[in-house]
Amino acid sequence: MSEFQFSDSATLSGTRKLEDGYLVTEAFAVRTGIQLYSGAEVGLADKDVVRVYRPEDEVRAPESLATFSHAPVTMGHPKRVTADNWADLAKGEVSTEAKWEGGKIKLPLIIKDAAAIAAVEAGTRELSAGYVCQLEFKDGTTPEGEAYDAIQRNIRVNHLAIVPKGRAGSECRIGDGADTWGAAPITLDSEEENSMSNQTMTVVLGDKAVTVAAADAPAIEAFKAASAKELQDTKDAHQAVLDAKDAELAKKDAEIDDLKGKQLSDADLDKRVAARAKLVGDAVKVDQSVKTEGLSDAAIRKAVVAAKLGDAAIEGKSDAYIEARFDVLAEDAAKGDPFADTLKSGIESGAGASLADKAYQESLTEMSDAWKGGAEQKGA
Repeated sequence: MSEFQFSDSATLSGTRKLEDGYLVTEAFAVRTGIQLYSGAEVGLADKDVVRVYRPEDEVRAPESLATFSHAPVTMGHPKRVTADNWADLAKGEVSTEAKWEGGKIKLPLIIKDAAAIAAVEAGTRELSAGYVCQLEFKDGTTPEGEAYDAIQRNIRVNHLAIVPKGRAGSECRIGDGADTWGAAPITLDSEEENSMSNQTMTVVLGDKAVTVAAADAPAIEAFKAASAKELQDTKDAHQAVLDAKDAELAKKDAEIDDLKGKQLSDADLDKRVAARAKLVGDAVKVDQSVKTEGLSDAAIRKAVVAAKLGDAAIEGKSDAYIEARFDVLAEDAAKGDPFADTLKSGIESGAGASLADKAYQESLTEMSDAWKGGAEQKGA
């Protein structure tokens, strides 16, 4: 944004003299809304008219109102009132604190200089507020639906000037109570000084504030905005490339980690094969009817437990519970059934028979061999 000097017609309501001759009155200045400026007055020579919006929140901002309090009253517009020239230029002041009232700033004034009082009483009765603000060139629409080309920001009053004829005309004469208002760049002492080519303003370039011709300021601001946008676009494009590359690398890292997680060492593979073989062997011992091919470890255990104990044994049960039931069944199957084993292998004789069986067998042998002994005796 660029800084400009402006003047703005103000209305005064009533005048009265104090015993010491001072003139007391009130001014209503710097209202909100749209003001029309010549394009040349605000550095836009290619435009005949520029619509400048003055928002209420800028006008009544505490920082802005504070600058109106005790602002000097001058005869005509000086370039700027400062501590160095105040004694020569000030003819009065805003006597108390400025206030926001009725959509505009209310300024209690006191004029103390005899010549200024005489000029007002003789008919030089128009007032113009000289202030400084930053002008933001930005198209938009007010809340009331009026279009504008620029916005006033950071309004700071410098002085209030009594002038023979203001830009707003006789509507703003002291004491007539009118609330009409107008705005124009600050009026300087000569036509040459009033030309835009001789006015200067401050712009920020990098980290420095520099003074340039007011007519050049909009082009400089536009160049700064375009350069800033180009730089930001370049940064955004570069960052997008970096983000895409980071995403690609992250994806490859994830794929590598996934492959590492799936890869088995020779020892791990041997353990997996042995564990699977034992599981299948245990399953067959528990129930030979269970088919294990194509089933996961958990599915094999579930099928074996269901085949042995029924579906109710696995319904709603966790894998850990089913694994524990399977282990119990496998342990029982490993112990075997002695009676079933005996029936399967048959009764053993000799060392495998009991002592009673052995004695019984010997008695049968003696009885069958007894006749053999008698025959041998007869033959003898």
